[in-house]
Amino acid sequence: MKVRTILHVDANSFYASVECLHRPEIRDKAVAVGGDASLRHGIILAKNQKAKAMGVKTGEALWQARQKCPDLVILTPNYPLYLRFSRILREIFYEYSDLVEPFGLDEAWIDVTGSTGLFGGGGMIAEELRKRIKKEVGITVSIGVANNKIFSKLGSDIKKPDAVTEITPSNYRQLVWPLPASDLLYVGPATGRKLHCYGINTIGDLAKADPAFLHRLLGKMGYVLHGFANGLDNSPVERLGEEAVIKSIGNGTTTPRDLVCDEDVRIVYWSLCESVASRLRQHGFLCRGVQICVRDNRLVSFERQTRLDRPTCVSCDIFDAAMVLFRKSYDWANPIRSIGVRAINLVGSHTAIQTSLFEDEERLSKREKLDIAVDDIRRRFGHFSIHRAVMLRDHALGGINPTEHTIHPVGYFKPSG
Repeated sequence: MKVRTILHVDANSFYASVECLHRPEIRDKAVAVGGDASLRHGIILAKNQKAKAMGVKTGEALWQARQKCPDLVILTPNYPLYLRFSRILREIFYEYSDLVEPFGLDEAWIDVTGSTGLFGGGGMIAEELRKRIKKEVGITVSIGVANNKIFSKLGSDIKKPDAVTEITPSNYRQLVWPLPASDLLYVGPATGRKLHCYGINTIGDLAKADPAFLHRLLGKMGYVLHGFANGLDNSPVERLGEEAVIKSIGNGTTTPRDLVCDEDVRIVYWSLCESVASRLRQHGFLCRGVQICVRDNRLVSFERQTRLDRPTCVSCDIFDAAMVLFRKSYDWANPIRSIGVRAINLVGSHTAIQTSLFEDEERLSKREKLDIAVDDIRRRFGHFSIHRAVMLRDHALGGINPTEHTIHPVGYFKPSG
């Protein structure tokens, strides 16, 4: 079997780099992209190298960043612009292979195994891509080259910015194993803490650990992570057109004030669920499941999901499922800082649906038509031209514009059907 050649391309400081490209007057300044502090979306989303050199970190509050760098230029996100540049990058990728799998707006895997005869080895292709993107697009990228997706992603993180790193069977122990275990895909903070308790601090420690012990500690992910640490990853890079890039559609927001009761949550969830349902219809999808994410004011978070009885793109169906999940899962031990809702397990809108003897099909059809009418009004006259009466109970929460918080998460593992 032919050894694969996988590239992982990561655009350096993507949001900030695109902003500097479009605003020549700030190119020589420390620049960050962040939320609106007055609405409590006040964290750093991305920063350029000059801001990084001043100690500015992604995820920290704007006021903390300004303390470190008083002259920091902070810009609000311009997602349509970032989407346009993301598409430009992918068009370049497709010149080398049709096996391109996006991982967010600023990252993608490219399987160039079948292209090495035309363009040279993986390292040569990566160097050519790096130089082309810098010259033609005006931003820099870091590229990892390996025989699997996991190591290629690690490679793109080892040298930044504007660099190529090749990880091979002969050097991965020197390059990969000394890295913190938290650098490995799917080792989050909670998993990292569990591993640390048993002296597993690096990827090398994880690779040398007993798989049976890791299974007892982490469940089936223990086997998965042990394989990842040893470079055992056969997951394919998705072929162009083989699977929709959008695998779920969600919205989340940090609220203008902490949520303290179910009624507060209802107001925000209505806003988010309407937007999720609208985007499902826009992209021609129905969802077969709903997932919620809740983070309290101590920054402790959880996710829950449920399967729907029938696929839907109707806002009230998604809302009802989200509220049932929330009420089952949250005990109000602390106020809530941010919440999100996501439509999962998507299918095409033309998918045949089994009708039920116990549901009023005409009523369901009317609900969808009503949502479509609301979509049309908002498209013509703006988001706040029409809204539910519940939004009037709290102008701060009802004034959230969910179209500013749209997310299209892409998971490494395939969603279950």
